Amino acid sequence: MSHPILEMKNITKTFPGVKALDNVTFSVAEKEIHCLVGENGAGKSTLMKVLSGVYPHGEYSGDIVFEGQVQKFTSIRDSENIGIAIIYQELALIPEMTVYENIFLGNEIKSGITIDWNETIKRAGEVVKKVGLNVNTAAKIKDLGVGKQQLVEIAKALSRNTKLLILDEPTSALNEDDSKNLLNLLRELKNHGVTCIMISHKLKEVIEIADTVTVLRDGQTVCTLDAKKGEVSEQVLIKHMVGREIDNIYPPKKVKPTDEIVLEVKDWNAYSPLLGRDILKNISLKVKKGEIVGLAGLMGSGRTEFAKSIFGNPDGYHVSGEIEIKGQKQRRFAHPEEAIASGLAYVTEDRKGNGLILIQDVKQNITLANLEEIARNGVINGNEEVSIANEYKASLNIKTPTVEQKVGNLSGGNQQKVSVAKWLFVKPNVLILDEPTRGIDVGAKYEIYTIMTRLVEQGMSIIMISSELPEVLGMSDRVYVVASGKITGEMPIEQATQEKIMELAAN
Repeated sequence: MSHPILEMKNITKTFPGVKALDNVTFSVAEKEIHCLVGENGAGKSTLMKVLSGVYPHGEYSGDIVFEGQVQKFTSIRDSENIGIAIIYQELALIPEMTVYENIFLGNEIKSGITIDWNETIKRAGEVVKKVGLNVNTAAKIKDLGVGKQQLVEIAKALSRNTKLLILDEPTSALNEDDSKNLLNLLRELKNHGVTCIMISHKLKEVIEIADTVTVLRDGQTVCTLDAKKGEVSEQVLIKHMVGREIDNIYPPKKVKPTDEIVLEVKDWNAYSPLLGRDILKNISLKVKKGEIVGLAGLMGSGRTEFAKSIFGNPDGYHVSGEIEIKGQKQRRFAHPEEAIASGLAYVTEDRKGNGLILIQDVKQNITLANLEEIARNGVINGNEEVSIANEYKASLNIKTPTVEQKVGNLSGGNQQKVSVAKWLFVKPNVLILDEPTRGIDVGAKYEIYTIMTRLVEQGMSIIMISSELPEVLGMSDRVYVVASGKITGEMPIEQATQEKIMELAAN
């Protein structure tokens, strides 16, 4: 068996009022892919921030032993200097700079006191080749897709002679092909002597790639499992992560949709002046009362563009077609405010960028879209705001000590619940959920699914946009498939399969 390259012994880290890590012990063997899993808020990212020097020695208790030596990092620079690199879920690249500038940013190759650009470009070419990235290193980061940007981040890490590479949710924003390419790259890096720690909520990927898996729960080490001994399975991981069995992650629906049509979109077209082309072409769909309609398709198929264009068109597309909500015909909504007033709500896929105000507290975020409800003569009734926020905190099981906690301090799953609560407070007839479980753990996913099921049982209708086919098949009553801005197929869930959906999505 390989010697451990890393041992973290009895790591404890506290924040005001919260013990994020409680006596965590964690060991990683040389040249292995070690996955770290757990629910949002379990302590995974905090543990890696301790390891990488984001939280310096003295701000935690316990020992970090790397290659047999106890380390006392005072900054990220210290961990990088001995061969540890971390790549976060939010990529740390400068969009306006080139690939080669980003790769050596902070680690410039110099000739005397000036940067040696010729050597920089040469070395950047070598390192992007190593990660299988076929791009001109003079290209700007903003002109690359997310998958290629992720590879640039890895190239940047390898340019520093990294021995231990940490990846925090590396595939969360990638499509299926880019995710497969990234996992293959990690295997290649392992073969070349690089040890990897990967944090992921995607359990199928964990099972596919991990040599070893460590589970954290509530800031403590629950177990470490050896994949080579057959100890790793989805059910085992879920049980250890959430502390209980979840036999069926998709809760059963107790009532069926009615025949009443609550939303109908006819011949919907959208043209993007920015892209200079049509992005939606003659889309027509119907949503019944109490129904979950899945919108499936590949990234870039037009699903999100459709949602935004009917929800007040905030991106300024040139649109045509008709919308009918509960029998009321609408040509189009000129602003999201009009869509909200007509009973339509949209939970964005980007909760941090567009869905929530992270520096504001839970109660302010929940009431933000419907302040008129709690305002008298232009003044917000603070007591009523707190009362309403607490109602949603209880009904959606939002885990926060108080509704006056800043949303940015919550886990991803709880941020998503706040985002849903915000739109439930406007009391919509139709709720559009765009990637409702992206970047959240299996326990939080189950809670989101349970909320969705409860809402449709109460008579609400949901359009769910999802890139996860098991989620589409597990939650939808009916599925529309979108490809190249067009509806290429519609089917009841009883007739839907992953193969049928993928065939229609690739049209």
